[in-house]
Amino acid sequence: MIQYVKRKDLDISKYDSCIENSIQSKIYGFSWYLDIVADNWDALVLDDYKAVMPIPWRKKFGVKYAYPPFWILQLGIFSTDKKIKEDNFLKLLFKNFRFVEVKMNSGNKIANFKRFTNEKEFQFLSINKDYELIQKEYQKDRKKDIRKANELDLEVKWNNTTKELISLFKNNVGKRVSKITEKDYAVLAALIKQCLEREVGEQLSVYHHENLVASAFILKYKSEITILVSSTDFENRKNGANTFLIYLAIQKYHQEFQIFNFGGSSIKSVAKYFKSFGAETEKYQQIKYNNLPKLISFFKQ
Repeated sequence: MIQYVKRKDLDISKYDSCIENSIQSKIYGFSWYLDIVADNWDALVLDDYKAVMPIPWRKKFGVKYAYPPFWILQLGIFSTDKKIKEDNFLKLLFKNFRFVEVKMNSGNKIANFKRFTNEKEFQFLSINKDYELIQKEYQKDRKKDIRKANELDLEVKWNNTTKELISLFKNNVGKRVSKITEKDYAVLAALIKQCLEREVGEQLSVYHHENLVASAFILKYKSEITILVSSTDFENRKNGANTFLIYLAIQKYHQEFQIFNFGGSSIKSVAKYFKSFGAETEKYQQIKYNNLPKLISFFKQ
């Protein structure tokens, strides 16, 4: 039986154990991660934590709705049994929320609610092999960028100040991301701090003449490396710094980890760039459900 359980009533030990041991295990599902990034969150729980579905939520004008927080790339259902009926989770979700926008994970396959699903993409690279074999798959533009970066003698730093990374993102990528707020950046700073303390993340930065030109925060979880957030200086994009940053990260992690997750994009130009490293594409689903009265339109803004 699936039950809706409030955050305060969850058995956190059992909940986190389910996330850890699930078939779809992702770092974004852990209670400590959600406590940082979500305004509020509860969970749908199957039996004695055989499967869970964390639900971040907010209220607007007294209406409670499920939403996708920034800094969570995938969420959805986490189960220790392949045979669970994932659609049953959505049935209960739709009973509790009249407006839902949530990211599932690539291990979830929703069959009976196709009208509420959109397919999203992310790119990944298998890195559990000799680096020379990985680099052979780089397209010529990427190899050219790496040569250019080496000629410029760019400086590399690991785990320097988070403030610089957030400022770079805010002044470049952030200007193109709608609805991102100062609170979201404060949440990112808190999240990075916690990930560093838990040793599940590292920051990589690239400088040219002491100016930060590319930076990323990279999550480390089980066999997978993921770029959570990254940015380049848009006014200095011809120095190959972003390619150089990814090149350095793959070079460092390829012996210890199996998968390099680029963080994903359904934007064709960005996906094409990631694929130029030899990356493959995998899909996941995003759920959008609106059963609000027609007069209530504020969620469409």
